Amino acid sequence: MLDLAKLAGKMPGISQHFKQEVAAGRLRVDRARVLLNEILERQEELVELHEMWHDRFIFSAAVPIEPLDTRITLSPPPESHSVFATDGSQIAPSHHEIAYCYLINVGRIMLHYGQNLHPLLDSVPEVYYKREDLYVAKQWGIRVEEWMSYRRTVLEAKMLSEMACRWVRPPGAHYEPNLALVDGSLIYWFIDNLPPEARDLILPPILDAWEEMKLARIPLMGYISASRSTEGVNFLRLQACPHDSPNCIINCSDLEEEQTPCRVVDPLRDASLWAYLLEPGQRGPLWKSSLKILDLYDDSQKIYFCYINVGTEIARVEIPAWVVEDSELLDRSLAILLAQVRKGYGYPISLAEAHNLAVIKGGDRARFFALLEQQMIKVGLHDVGTSYKEARKRGSIA
Repeated sequence: MLDLAKLAGKMPGISQHFKQEVAAGRLRVDRARVLLNEILERQEELVELHEMWHDRFIFSAAVPIEPLDTRITLSPPPESHSVFATDGSQIAPSHHEIAYCYLINVGRIMLHYGQNLHPLLDSVPEVYYKREDLYVAKQWGIRVEEWMSYRRTVLEAKMLSEMACRWVRPPGAHYEPNLALVDGSLIYWFIDNLPPEARDLILPPILDAWEEMKLARIPLMGYISASRSTEGVNFLRLQACPHDSPNCIINCSDLEEEQTPCRVVDPLRDASLWAYLLEPGQRGPLWKSSLKILDLYDDSQKIYFCYINVGTEIARVEIPAWVVEDSELLDRSLAILLAQVRKGYGYPISLAEAHNLAVIKGGDRARFFALLEQQMIKVGLHDVGTSYKEARKRGSIA
């Protein structure tokens, strides 16, 4: 039980700390804006330096593909369009439950605007209980809970593709503008730490689902709220570098990263900088991510991103290359995305509803295991039940 009286005594020190952090953050933003203005005169030169030396950097910097002073006001969405979204949740396995298994629940959303079509709002549960499902990752030293989250990402992508590419249209209907949305990044950085055999079970199915949407001309975007990325700000470090060539390995190998001369704006997040540069409804320049994991993606699926002032925050939006290459499709998709945020009062309504349908509450968990217990008893397994530890915790009077 939390002692609020004792906790209250710690609040003044915490609030004072964050007050100082806000003041320091504003100074970092001011320095970043100075560097940004300096870069405008030599942006192409710095992009070439990035191309030549990026494999010698001790940081990951994205590459701008538009001038850094780009400010584009997004247009209204088309009157008729459709939006698809998925999000997932899970019940983790526990040796204290009646059976060692896990459940993944994926919420599916299909919303049609300006069309006489019914929406889809449902969830699809999948239960994993076979030995090959539970222990396949053990050979690579991956915990079941961790593997479960990877499987959830695959399911979300596959169900999004199936829904977006195979939903039934009325006979003779023409193709309306579409948008497929996922909550979070399209850059699956966790794949980089997996053994190749494990990676081949996770990434290819996701990329296959993306390819299916590409062939159906259904643009895909990843919406990241409260982004912590510094990829864009790191590009400014090329301007701050005092050396003739930005070879970090040679120039700064004897320094801690916190002591490097180019680290004049760290720690500053991209979103914090663009909060001072974008008006509501505007997007900044497009960037190409340089994260190493993207070497595993096809060229048409390399990830680009931009920052948008959606009115309530600066959101990072990630986009596959094939969408970026079609400027009309890109502009229309971003317009639909912004409309989704406004309909959701600060967060895309389709993603919010997909989350609400996917989330598994405490009562849902109890009903799942109660249903499982009934079925096990029905087939003659009478010695079933939770561990004494779990039973005691549920019956605690504290």
